[in-house]
Amino acid sequence: MKRFLTILILLSSVSLFAQSAGNECQTAKVRAFKQMKSMGKLYYPGDQNIDVTYYKLDLNISYSPQQITGAVTIDAKSLEDNLTSVFYDLQNALTVDSVVAPSGRLTFTHSGNKINLTLDRAYNIGELFEVVVYYHGVPGSSGFGSFEFSSHSGHPIIWTLSEPYGASDWFPGKDSPADKVDSCDVIVTAADNFYTVSNGVLISEVDNGDGTKTFHWKEHHPIAQYLISLALTNYAEYDNYYVVGQDSMIVRHFNYPENLNSTREARLNKTVGMLEYYHDIYGLYPYFDEKYGHAEFGWSGGMEHQTCTSIGAYGETIIAHELAHQWFGDKVTCATWHDIWLNEGFATYTEALWLGHVYGEGAYDDRIASYMSTAKYAYGPIYVQDISNVNSIFNYARSYAKGAVVIHMLRGIVGDSTFFNILQSYLNDPRYAYNSATTDQFAAVASAVSGTDLTYFFDEWIYGENYPKYRVEFKRVFSDSNYYAIVTLIQNTNTNPRFFTMPVQLKITTEQGDTLVTVFNDAVNQSFLIEVNSYPLSVEMDPNNLILKDILGTTDVEDETLPAEFTLSQNYPNPFNPTTKINYALPKDEFVTLKVFNILGEEVAKLVEGRVTAGSHSVEFDASNLSSGTYIYRLTAGKFVSTKKMILLK
Repeated sequence: MKRFLTILILLSSVSLFAQSAGNECQTAKVRAFKQMKSMGKLYYPGDQNIDVTYYKLDLNISYSPQQITGAVTIDAKSLEDNLTSVFYDLQNALTVDSVVAPSGRLTFTHSGNKINLTLDRAYNIGELFEVVVYYHGVPGSSGFGSFEFSSHSGHPIIWTLSEPYGASDWFPGKDSPADKVDSCDVIVTAADNFYTVSNGVLISEVDNGDGTKTFHWKEHHPIAQYLISLALTNYAEYDNYYVVGQDSMIVRHFNYPENLNSTREARLNKTVGMLEYYHDIYGLYPYFDEKYGHAEFGWSGGMEHQTCTSIGAYGETIIAHELAHQWFGDKVTCATWHDIWLNEGFATYTEALWLGHVYGEGAYDDRIASYMSTAKYAYGPIYVQDISNVNSIFNYARSYAKGAVVIHMLRGIVGDSTFFNILQSYLNDPRYAYNSATTDQFAAVASAVSGTDLTYFFDEWIYGENYPKYRVEFKRVFSDSNYYAIVTLIQNTNTNPRFFTMPVQLKITTEQGDTLVTVFNDAVNQSFLIEVNSYPLSVEMDPNNLILKDILGTTDVEDETLPAEFTLSQNYPNPFNPTTKINYALPKDEFVTLKVFNILGEEVAKLVEGRVTAGSHSVEFDASNLSSGTYIYRLTAGKFVSTKKMILLK
């Protein structure tokens, strides 16, 4: 849904760093989110003791007076033994007349927007049962307009948009995007001046001879309850065809007659080109045996109703966005509204892909830059915490723009070929295709296909907050005839995560050209030694805009000649009270420890322990908590070991 409104330098193994970084990113908040997800059965809407397998909506709709009368058949499977009662979601504004099973009428209550049923017997795990709910009334319009009676140019129109919780405003069912039915039938009887559009294929259109017509649509593929739709008015049709090999599929657009003109037709014609492009990158359109198209409706945006998008704005990117949802949202649906970015982030990202495909790489780059600008206003994790709030679920900066940027960053990490392999593997995975998935399930596919543990990436970008803010320091160092650049990345401290772990591209401009390297930044303050072919002039961090970030500034640090050998200098001052400085030099990057011992050989301080870049370094030692005496300090750098004495006089 959319509202209108290289050279690789790694100082150690990437996989080892990724694993340790992933562990570091397991903050309390991330653990809390994952615990909440594991308990989703307890907290998520819809009766979790049943699996709904089929809907038949047999509806009689009156425009004047505005009313719906329905008989909805619901087939379901028990998910527990000795199931004797269930509930279905239906708003109190509608009146339930009766609930009937094949064995007869069932006892029920209707309150709290739920129909609570006592079944005709106890059902065990895997057993199927069927009920028919008879009801009538005036449907509600929660959210974005779940069931609307309106008009265009004096002509009546009836339309639905049920995402996320609006399906229960007009028909009973299980309110959960993860519980897709295997198929559904939608049968609508209305005045004969209406043409009724719904999901799947048109089975029949019958003139009843009494001023009404009955349309029967059938969706043969699994479908989530919020994707079942209606649109009724005096439509004018405009058709295209999407051809694959020897087969073709109709692309049928249902328009308000007064709006169908050459400009509208030109925009709609782009749909076929999009279908062809998405086929190349995502795989065959998921409902090729049925249809695709658009039904014009009274909301100034678009909604990805399965096989037929409801649309009120006809811009190129909104057409591209809603079509992308047929893969991301319809074929594979977010399992919970917490994970809405799996729908909206991918559809939004596909807009950028389409623009790049048609208008060139610059158009893609501009779109991503626009998303990044918006994403910086995102508040809280992309993983939606408050799914009771519709505006929180569909927050554009977070679920759409930042979701799209995360996908762009994933592509930058794994590379183009692996990236599209990940997407096709996800869409075709038998566990998720025509089913639903969570963030963690998508992350597992991405890790498996890429061969890299990407847990750290999803933990910080989906369950974490904000984005990194870097300061860059640039130093030139020389050794004989060799040239080096030392680039230091310093991140502002964040909340969750404390800092962001990411591969980072650095472009070093030299007298003889540019060198592009990728380093793995997994510390809040980290330096990288990069050998170049001539005198280094400048550095540019993330030149291809692969990371959502701010660069707060780049500072040139005084040039330095790289030491020819390992050295440990005498501390200064010496004797000292209570602080002194210890200098040492490294001709190459090395793992360094610098420790202080008392005269008995007992360790009293650890000044350095970790990997240190080549160059000259200075460490301050504060002995305020020690007594006067002679102390020993020892530097270990690879195979180099050096020890010196110093005197503390108080």
